[in-house]
Amino acid sequence: MTGTTTEPSPPPSPPTSDVPPGPAMPPPRRRHRLSWRVLGVFALLIAAFIFLLVEGLGSSLNYFDTVDQAVAHRVSLGTSTFRLEGVVVPGTVHRLRDGVSFVAAGSRHRVSVVNHGNPPQLFQPDIPVVVVGHFSGATFVSNQLIVDHSAQYVQQHPARVKAPARIAP
Repeated sequence: MTGTTTEPSPPPSPPTSDVPPGPAMPPPRRRHRLSWRVLGVFALLIAAFIFLLVEGLGSSLNYFDTVDQAVAHRVSLGTSTFRLEGVVVPGTVHRLRDGVSFVAAGSRHRVSVVNHGNPPQLFQPDIPVVVVGHFSGATFVSNQLIVDHSAQYVQQHPARVKAPARIAP
């Protein structure tokens, strides 16, 4: 054997540049435009959800005004839709072609009511009702009539909550 030895070659050196070495450059900044857009969309969705929640709850929590309250606030109520609570005055119930008319009484005032649609089976004189509608002049025009029988009312007036015979036309 000939005595030639090979030495391992040195690792390649990095390429040299003509620019003198300086401070290390920071990595390029990532743009956060996408995250701001996502946050904007989420904020918009949350605002829409809150709006729908408030509107939905506002309409479902629509309590009623008594006849006396409605008469006192008739001007401010105008033609807006609300619920009116009163007691059906005996002798004032009249069947109409498309509904029923009657007078609802409070403790001091009375209001003429015209309801379009069939009244519930328990509808009769001398019971509390809630009608949904609006004022049209001095008359309350309604499209929904609810017989209002709380447990306390049923206990005080058990004979009044029996289903009456149909009101004659």
